[in-house]
Amino acid sequence: MSVRTTDMQTPTVDVHAHVLLPALQQLVAEADPEGFGAQQALEVRRNGPESMAASGRMIKERWPQLTDLDRRLADMDAQGVDVQLVSPSPSHFYYFAGEELALQVAKAANQAVREFVDRAPERLNGLGLVPLQHPALMVEALEHAVLECGLLGVEIGSFAATPEDPVRSTVELSDPRLEPFWNRAEELGAVVFLHPFGCSLDERLDRFYLANTVSQPAENAVALSHLIFSGVLDRHPDLKVLAAHGGGYLPTTLGRSDRAWKVRPEAHGCAAPPSSYLTKLYFDSLVHSAAELRALVASAGPEQVLLGSDYPFDMGSDVPVDEVKAAGLSVGDEAQVLGGNARTLGITAASVPARRTA
Repeated sequence: MSVRTTDMQTPTVDVHAHVLLPALQQLVAEADPEGFGAQQALEVRRNGPESMAASGRMIKERWPQLTDLDRRLADMDAQGVDVQLVSPSPSHFYYFAGEELALQVAKAANQAVREFVDRAPERLNGLGLVPLQHPALMVEALEHAVLECGLLGVEIGSFAATPEDPVRSTVELSDPRLEPFWNRAEELGAVVFLHPFGCSLDERLDRFYLANTVSQPAENAVALSHLIFSGVLDRHPDLKVLAAHGGGYLPTTLGRSDRAWKVRPEAHGCAAPPSSYLTKLYFDSLVHSAAELRALVASAGPEQVLLGSDYPFDMGSDVPVDEVKAAGLSVGDEAQVLGGNARTLGITAASVPARRTA
């Protein structure tokens, strides 16, 4: 069993850990019961009855880890994790919400994460939410998270269907309406944590738990491709975009994207071959395979990979530090993944610093 490190000069930092906010779900369910019900029905269609039942049992079993601070800290000690960067469960995105409710939800989530972090500021820091379905509101929510609540950034999904026309109007990360958000995130030095929730393939993935095992890496690949090919990373070179699940299928399969960039004019929206942008993105280590983690580090570079566990969900890792060590990286690369890169990105415990100003 791992033990917590005593070298607090370079703490071990888990950048992918979640908290469940029951009061936030109640707020949304009461404010928009029709939208909330439709979202629940969509999840049933996407996941299928067998996976929905298994997920329900899993959440019930892991409720203490999702909500109880003492249990979380004990688990961190057992894992050898000094600091967690806590983000809301992606089930709290609620991208169906209209403008007024969406902004209320984002600010309530930001404040709730801040209050949770404040109970153990020497061990935790946090990320808030922004309403991706309403690009015009994202800067206000981002500033609330970072400037008012003192969080290190925000968590976003891979896409959002707008409430006005969920079939035809989808907000992708390449959407020009997101430019003010990317600009402000870059100015603030905010971490933007990309974590998919749901997949537009819907019922095609409704068995065998494909709604998670295939959809999560596929959605990461699509969303990151939108960022790359649209030139967002060219226009905002100092963005701190951190992709969950090792970036999914993208980082080690970019040969085809480079070929398209070379031969297809419509795929030439970025200044350089797509594979070159891996060094401008950050990825967590949660790939569940020593060989795949080595490949990720080789593709993106050891400076771009950070420890991630997806605590406390069953598709995460209960021993994230041990899994990084099992990959057989060099001593220097391993140290960067476990904590050095987090320190470089400014991902620290909330007490250092406590709040930020523009």
